Amino acid sequence: MPRSTDWTREQTLAALHVYFQLPFGQLHQRNPLIQHLAEWIGRTSGSVALKLVNFASLDPQVRASGRAGMSNASRLDKQIWSELNSNWDLVADEAARTYEHYGSEHGVAPGADVAEDVPEIAEGKSVSATVKVRVNQARFRRAVLASYNARCCISGLGISQLLVASHILPWSMDEKNRLNPRNGLLLSSLHDKAYDVGLITVMPDFTIRVAEHLKDALLDGFAKETLKAFDGRSIRLPERFKPDPEFLASHASRFGFL
Repeated sequence: MPRSTDWTREQTLAALHVYFQLPFGQLHQRNPLIQHLAEWIGRTSGSVALKLVNFASLDPQVRASGRAGMSNASRLDKQIWSELNSNWDLVADEAARTYEHYGSEHGVAPGADVAEDVPEIAEGKSVSATVKVRVNQARFRRAVLASYNARCCISGLGISQLLVASHILPWSMDEKNRLNPRNGLLLSSLHDKAYDVGLITVMPDFTIRVAEHLKDALLDGFAKETLKAFDGRSIRLPERFKPDPEFLASHASRFGFL
């Protein structure tokens, strides 16, 4: 029988939802998102912050960097992490709904965590199917922004208004990985468009490739500096949720780089 101090599945899922939205450096008890969740589930901010660090310790990339700190991940933490990696969207959606349930008990509207990105939420409108898609897209963006510390992985641009959380496998192609930040690259608006139409790709080894016809073209100076110059360079890897090489290979193959 679980002890009263044990984390429930619902509490753990709500914490996972917060983990998606925060960069590694913000997994501390002073963060407002952590404080709000702690209040909702009747735990201390420090306890919630430690739970998020436990999730970080399960990410191979974070562990390899040596930044995970001490790991006290529970059997439940590991189980949910395993489920997440088997069907990302299913578990991420369950985590979001659980988080919203706790919030609703304290007068917080569904989708409030991304209200600034979805005007309909800020205006208090009901969450239609269309708005739900926009909420999910905004949450995907938050997760990718957090993973890349809000910098374009090609250029290093750090102006968030000019950054796009670009899907590697398009939204329409893979329903199980629409919310998966490993299916995302944080790109400037220019590089997002170039990636979307296949002028550039990121290879499974994380190097950038530029389309052959651009290499041979008489490009203007701006195009040379912003596109051609990055050919053969490596992207800036995120702190966590490193792009899945299989997803990258799919994009590269689709546009003839492989």
